Amino acid sequence: MTLTARELMDRLVGFPTVSRDSNLELIDFVEEYLNGFGVKATRVPNEDGTKAALYAHIGPQVDGGVVLSGHTDVVPVDGQAWDTDPFTVTERQGRLYGRGTCDMKGFDALALSAVPLALERGIKRPLQIALSYDEEVGCTGAPPMIDHMVSMGLPRADTVLVGEPSMMKVVTGHKGSIGYNVHFHGFEVHSSLAPTGVSAIMMGAKLINWANEVNAENAAKPPSEMAAEFFPPYTTLHVGTISGGTAHNITAKDCRFGFDFRIVPSDDIGDWHARLMAKVAELEAEMKAVRPEAGISISRKFHVPGLRPEQDGKAESLVRKLTGENASNVVSYGTEAGQFQERGYSAVICGPGDIAQAHQPNEFITIDQFQQGEAFIARLVDMLAD
Repeated sequence: MTLTARELMDRLVGFPTVSRDSNLELIDFVEEYLNGFGVKATRVPNEDGTKAALYAHIGPQVDGGVVLSGHTDVVPVDGQAWDTDPFTVTERQGRLYGRGTCDMKGFDALALSAVPLALERGIKRPLQIALSYDEEVGCTGAPPMIDHMVSMGLPRADTVLVGEPSMMKVVTGHKGSIGYNVHFHGFEVHSSLAPTGVSAIMMGAKLINWANEVNAENAAKPPSEMAAEFFPPYTTLHVGTISGGTAHNITAKDCRFGFDFRIVPSDDIGDWHARLMAKVAELEAEMKAVRPEAGISISRKFHVPGLRPEQDGKAESLVRKLTGENASNVVSYGTEAGQFQERGYSAVICGPGDIAQAHQPNEFITIDQFQQGEAFIARLVDMLAD
């Protein structure tokens, strides 16, 4: 049974695929839907089998096609004040509300709606669908999917179109990012004897304060030519979660937090890694000078390469023809576009919706933006058929 793009979005939003949970019910649905058109989907499960990415090939077994890439996970709704059920699409005053309507199950629905159109039109260049997991926690699900697409000899596409919300503008660059799990191991003593112990929280605060200082330094420097288009036009350091301590009168034994970088393409990710590790080594030496048992554990949790504008890129050229959009656009959020590009694909971002609505309570996409996405997909299929 063929579903409209809107019906597909209703179904996809109905699966509560928060990153901490499984996405397999959604993947089951997509696989069954594609199978209904005789399209075989390939799953790429995660290590414990609780999640899976999925890709599919439609059309002739030749190179030169287009990949429509999106992620299936969404951010949590915990603690957010929603006026409607976040996992049911609700239409009000020209808007479609629901978690993922904007970021980015709306685009996933549009990508799936292209399948029956492509089969009906008899496309001459292939269409490929690629749906990943765990994008919201560091784009960790896309790399094994991309590697599988390459290693299995899937016909090589000329264009990867990542449909993150860009208001249907053509985005040719985004920041890269790296994230770490940091654990400060302190030494507990009564807080009245604080100099004889090591407070993991107090020492962890020194690394966080270093992040504030570096942010201020970066903001004060004139931006490089490549970074000038971004907002902000420099690399930023960020700590979003923190936990630790036992009681107000005990030097904290533990302090854990995430430490992330958003890196402009003109900066080298390896250089920022080295700077962080040097600061960690400095603080660890300070801790061990008081108590040798103290220390710092740090591990990388994700690495997302930036998307670099391509010279005469096939992806950019194709999407500009489809949209008629000639302006140069970059974004500060990360996507799997850089991961596809790192593996030799030409990649670009273009999708319906406003990123300002992503992750918000009462997330929405306007009906107008969704309809612009539908028209874009129809033009893409026509181009593949010519």
